[in-house]
Amino acid sequence: MAQGFDMNALFQQAQAIQEQMRRTQEELAKKEVTGTAGGGMVVVTATGTGEISRVQIDPSVVDPKDVGMLEDLVVAAANSALKAVQALAQSEGGPLANLKSMFPGMMP
Repeated sequence: MAQGFDMNALFQQAQAIQEQMRRTQEELAKKEVTGTAGGGMVVVTATGTGEISRVQIDPSVVDPKDVGMLEDLVVAAANSALKAVQALAQSEGGPLANLKSMFPGMMP
């Protein structure tokens, strides 16, 4: 006679994966990455969870007549930092990094 599907074992595996994801997210929150633009004239620092924590602007790029350039540099540096966050999450999360999108609502 064939054995039935062990729902309890599946639930335990799901809980273990959820716990591993929680620990990974806690570790990511402790790390920082940076993104730069304009050859380092604008530096944006973000946490591993994607929160922007600091923006540094070299005074030489602050030109009241060209605010648009400064805005563009800040956006470029922020996007660079957020890409670094994604890369960090992929490297830290390993094969679990994509599970959150596969199982919405199950992962913290």
